[in-house]
Amino acid sequence: MSDKPVLRIGLIGTGFMGKAHVFGFASAQKVFDLPYHLELHTVADVTEDAAARAAADFGFAHATADWRSMVADPQIDVIDITAPNALHKEMALAAISAGKHVYCEKPLAPLASDARQMADAAAAKGVKTQVGFNYLCNPMLRLAREMIAAGELGEIRGYRGLHAEDYMADADGPWTFRHDPAGGGALADIGSHALATAEFLLGPIAEVMGDCITMIGQRPDGQGNMRAVTVDDVGRAFLRFANGAQGSIEGNWIATGRKMQHDFEVYGTKGALAFSQERFNELHFYSTADAPGRRGFRRIAASPDHPPYGRFCVAPGHQIGFNDLKAIEIEGYLRAIAGEIPEPFGFAAGLRIQRLVETIQRSSAARQWMAVTA
Repeated sequence: MSDKPVLRIGLIGTGFMGKAHVFGFASAQKVFDLPYHLELHTVADVTEDAAARAAADFGFAHATADWRSMVADPQIDVIDITAPNALHKEMALAAISAGKHVYCEKPLAPLASDARQMADAAAAKGVKTQVGFNYLCNPMLRLAREMIAAGELGEIRGYRGLHAEDYMADADGPWTFRHDPAGGGALADIGSHALATAEFLLGPIAEVMGDCITMIGQRPDGQGNMRAVTVDDVGRAFLRFANGAQGSIEGNWIATGRKMQHDFEVYGTKGALAFSQERFNELHFYSTADAPGRRGFRRIAASPDHPPYGRFCVAPGHQIGFNDLKAIEIEGYLRAIAGEIPEPFGFAAGLRIQRLVETIQRSSAARQWMAVTA
């Protein structure tokens, strides 16, 4: 047994993201020198049988169908929420009230007003929080931000961000919680990642002009009826950044053929960058300093020169994966809990993204530019 202090984890939700979090915890302990020894204490699901199966599959010591009892357990230090979006607020506030640190998948809450309550409660209680925006943990995104900050692209003139997938492209696909008017829609679900990446690279967005479109007006409800859809299938916005740069983002869940097109392009006076999540171990760089006849986007392959890639693989070009980004996210969060660094992307940051989403939605309805409040 390690002589490090033990941090006991309670997980709510056992779907895809719950499994990704478990992989992240397991990998983080293997590849990083963490400030804690992690113990997978309790997992909660909707039934005792489902929770017991998850405990056996994931390696948790205990299982429960009562998430409230898990939150109240004094042995548990961190509550990890991967339950449906509408439940995040109630679960997080209960965990914060019990003095637990809270790790919550995005979106933080369906509404910015809910996210504000959660962020304020966490700050008042002094617990550490994390929202699951693990794409930002990619070493290639960190490299891009460093290059922009160092002036390698010169003055930034333009930005284009896109998150497109096709999981809602089938008009016969069922109505889901993602279609709920409170917090639903492509902009909130995946456009939020495009917004987080834009601010990660270029800083705060000051103004937006939104355009949110519903293309599939009704979907089957699973009970033989059709249910109206009012949320956006495609959410777009023009952006004005506080630093003077301008650009655009799009969230699109009916982009036929696209599985994970979380892309961006940055254009400056000295060069440009291009990135695609579908090939996320690469960053493409164009420099005007290259000689005429030799100019073009060159590929920078992820390698141990781009920390913490080397923690996962000793050789360049071998690549890291999605679950590795979760491990990187978890490592940063645990260091924040230990007081070594600020929260990498806490509830206040999650609130910021929800505020951006809602400002774009209001702008779309009003058909005018709107300022983004702090």
